[in-house]
Amino acid sequence: MFDLSGRVAVVTGGARGIGKATSTRLLEFGATVVIADSRLEAAQQTAGELGAGASARQVDVADSSSVRALVEAVTAETGRLDIWVNNAGIVEDALALDMADDVWQRTIDVDLTGTFFGAREAGRYMVQHGGGAIVNISSIAAYRATRPEHHVAYDVAKIGVAHMAKVLASEWAQSGVRINAVAPGYTNTDILKDVGSSNPEIMQAWLAQIPQGRLLEPDEIAKVIVFLVSDAASSITGQVIHADAGFTAW
Repeated sequence: MFDLSGRVAVVTGGARGIGKATSTRLLEFGATVVIADSRLEAAQQTAGELGAGASARQVDVADSSSVRALVEAVTAETGRLDIWVNNAGIVEDALALDMADDVWQRTIDVDLTGTFFGAREAGRYMVQHGGGAIVNISSIAAYRATRPEHHVAYDVAKIGVAHMAKVLASEWAQSGVRINAVAPGYTNTDILKDVGSSNPEIMQAWLAQIPQGRLLEPDEIAKVIVFLVSDAASSITGQVIHADAGFTAW
């Protein structure tokens, strides 16, 4: 049920964190994986670490022509596109009253519009070729106002990403294309570690809100993504899976 042999996957923001862990797991289950990232060198380094079956491409998810070119390049080279993971994203901490216009716009452009461009371009190919699986990466910040950090643009974008999966699942259900979302909790990525290391009080505030009392590991999110794109999840579309150590349980 979890065998992905012969399938081609694209993971945006795949050079590190959840994207890297997802690429690793997809390879483990037999997929050919394209690590797509705005930082080509980082993507190439990750592809080199993962070895056979992994390759790197540069993409700006906020630029529809860049995303379209990525789909065209991957399908021309491999002859197919079966899995797309919309993982690329950014976040900047700022109080709403202090948030600059360009910070708001850039966050929306990358996190929300970029996810739509990825889903649309991958979806176009998949609808035309009889099916596929897409996963959008949302966040617990879509469902609860996070504290002590403040990032309203990110939070708003991530609830849009989650609802997008529902809308597109409804549109594409008869075409064999499934699309779901995963809403990770506080995950032990480089960005989160940097914030927590420099602000121990913030780390303690996070842990106090998590029923399991711990950060998640990127691989825990990756395994949920692999499940959703596999045949084991053939009946699941338009859903948001909360992988958050119980954060949104109450």
